[in-house]
Amino acid sequence: MEIRLRPSVPSDIEWLVELRAEVLRADLERLGRFDDHRVRQRLRGGFRPEWTRIIVVDGADAGSITVRPDGAARWIEHFYLASALQGRGVGGEVLARVLAEPHDGPTRLNVLQGSPARRLYERAGFTLDSEDEVDVFLTLVPRA
Repeated sequence: MEIRLRPSVPSDIEWLVELRAEVLRADLERLGRFDDHRVRQRLRGGFRPEWTRIIVVDGADAGSITVRPDGAARWIEHFYLASALQGRGVGGEVLARVLAEPHDGPTRLNVLQGSPARRLYERAGFTLDSEDEVDVFLTLVPRA
């Protein structure tokens, strides 16, 4: 399986909002938070192509990852992968590549309560910052 990252372009937003709705649906429904319109609008409102890369697997667009600068920290956001590719090592490979990029400060992210993605992040070294009934906030501190 060939995995690469390409720069995002503004026109990626249309298929990305649909991917987000598909990928998050089960977790949001379980949490009683799924709203068909809102799940799409949140990505439309926060999409920044200059910080987003598209995950390409065997030549086909399959997901996205955004790395947003925030002072000394960076946030991983909008990390979505087509359901058919989940659990096959693609997400771990993409996360490892992003984390290997030079950065001196902490890396932060949030994941929905009960999401299996939390295990991926914890295996990569992220630790719990805080959580509520919906979100879990995790941080990876650079090794000294």
